[in-house]
Amino acid sequence: MTTFPHIFRPVTLRHKTLRNRIVFGAHTTNMARGGLPGAAHAAYYRERALGGAAMIVVEPMPVHASAVLTRGNFLHSSDEVIPHFRRLTEASKAEGAVMIQQLYHVGAHGDQDNSWHAAWSPSGGPSYHDSDASHMMSEAEIEETIEGFVQAAIRCQKAGFDGVEVWAAYHCLLDQFWTPFSNQRDDRWGGSLENRTRLSREILHRIRRACGEDFIIGLSVNDEPGVDIALSRESMAEIVALHDSEGAMDYVTVGSGSYFDFARLLPSFQHGEKLTSDLAGTLKGAVGQALVTSESHIRTPENANTLLGAGEADLVSLVRGQIADPHLVAKAETGRAEDIRGCLSCNQQCWGRRSRDYWISCLVNPSAGREHDWGGDRFNPTTDPKKVLVVGGGPAGLEAARVAAERGHHVTLVEAAAHLGGQFHLAGLQPRRGQITDLISWYDRQLTRLGVDVRLNTYMDAEDIKGEGADRVVLATGSQPTATGFQKALPHLAHLPGKEHGHVWSAEDVMARRARLGQEVIVLDEGGNWRGCGTAWRLAEDGHRVTLVTPDPMVGKELQRSATDLHLRRALAELGVTFVTEAAIAGWGGQGATVTCLLTGSQRAIPADDLVMAVPNHADMSLRDELIGLGVAPQLVGDADAPRMAAQAIFDGRRVGLAL
Repeated sequence: MTTFPHIFRPVTLRHKTLRNRIVFGAHTTNMARGGLPGAAHAAYYRERALGGAAMIVVEPMPVHASAVLTRGNFLHSSDEVIPHFRRLTEASKAEGAVMIQQLYHVGAHGDQDNSWHAAWSPSGGPSYHDSDASHMMSEAEIEETIEGFVQAAIRCQKAGFDGVEVWAAYHCLLDQFWTPFSNQRDDRWGGSLENRTRLSREILHRIRRACGEDFIIGLSVNDEPGVDIALSRESMAEIVALHDSEGAMDYVTVGSGSYFDFARLLPSFQHGEKLTSDLAGTLKGAVGQALVTSESHIRTPENANTLLGAGEADLVSLVRGQIADPHLVAKAETGRAEDIRGCLSCNQQCWGRRSRDYWISCLVNPSAGREHDWGGDRFNPTTDPKKVLVVGGGPAGLEAARVAAERGHHVTLVEAAAHLGGQFHLAGLQPRRGQITDLISWYDRQLTRLGVDVRLNTYMDAEDIKGEGADRVVLATGSQPTATGFQKALPHLAHLPGKEHGHVWSAEDVMARRARLGQEVIVLDEGGNWRGCGTAWRLAEDGHRVTLVTPDPMVGKELQRSATDLHLRRALAELGVTFVTEAAIAGWGGQGATVTCLLTGSQRAIPADDLVMAVPNHADMSLRDELIGLGVAPQLVGDADAPRMAAQAIFDGRRVGLAL
């Protein structure tokens, strides 16, 4: 019997039977080339179908020129997409997945730099995507939009999709019509509930008439209880119940957040899990026909099974969980839940890349987006097994060792410390970031399962490495904090003046508990990421009075990419952390720092007991050079090659493991 009985109960959705209750929900992969899905798209979705997802909702198709949002959006209003989508749907349907495509119009929040078209909205309201305003739709333009949805659905049906999901979530166009804040019309499209929902009901009914009874129609909505002008749960239930009473849709998907509360739209580890269980449960009680899908920070099969068992939803959408491990469902069904590679809820390569208009990937699973090139998240056995020595047990070394062993090589991993993970382990000790240490434990289990010879507390010099007699040597020895105190913001200073006074530490010193700190601490953060910001958070939670100094115009600048910066700053502010932006440390006196304003050049003294510097690390190439001198040609991965982020380290490890 499965450990997750509620997940693996089939369910009927109109003319289809879903093999389980797990959905791979809609999200923008941004992989299209010239507006067309290609081999990368097809392989990405097929991998999740192969991994057990019962239903896949392919990323949204804009239904009108005014709806374009990203560089990777599909062509709208063109039958050219049909054969390309047919190859995509056929690949995933062959693996047992029901295939749906989402249709969307973002209304006022379109990206006019991508669309080169005025954004359309009910009343010409402001965009919460950028600083642009929008165009108030005429009756003719409303009709044009309805027809855009219908024609898009017809193309989806011709392309082999089993249905469509109409996007009414996150304060998009349909939600803008529903919401009195953004719909101030006094015609038949505004005012009463019937009028405000006329557009969405008309779209759904016309799609049904155009596509027939054997075509699934879904509707997506969202929950944002902390936003005063958004629809309340009671209002949303009333709207959904009205659509359901007319038989307008077969299912409704519930997400969280919106353009008003963007961080909850893709909730990071800073947020709780199962964020939509309340509204999903409310909607379950409000509908008589439609199934309810709960989506948003449902990371694990345990989460999904609990939610389904409580009757709060009929289906559960795990998106980032199946990006991180596309075989999550199959592993859960076959009693291998401990082998599931958990999502970190970090947003660094999914939303972090999408926010820069790149195609998405995943920090813990670099095959995401590369399935076509790398053969999915699976490994072909080598025909020439080798003896492989991996030196260093950080993320790059762990991934290189795992992949090499999966392919049949004989792998030894040596780590000088008493535990695996390297600096990534220290990151996992920052507040709320325990999912990182969970990932390191997952690596430990995988290496044990694969028979890797793991040697902790083992330091190897060049002679030791040569003496091991390995066919291939992978150096994953990481990087070291810069001892000089050099700052990019003050490039004319090769050394921090006054560093000799002591009480100057690295972020690694702090997280490893090597630093003995006084009450008042300055943290200099040159990265704008978790290395400095997370260390400041840890210190503040431990009771230190922290001043965070950054050359950037805001604290956590790089974290904007992952939509984690706002909640970080809020947490730091609540803990009393002082922010000093657009500044650098001109000198250290042992009992305080001289801080230079990078805008005016003015200086001021900030008293402190200790200075913590989160500045770029450096890679020591001496071991590489010694090995080359001994006739050993090592392959460098991760920070040993160049100090970077964990995503690049794991990518390096995967790439080298595949190439051995």
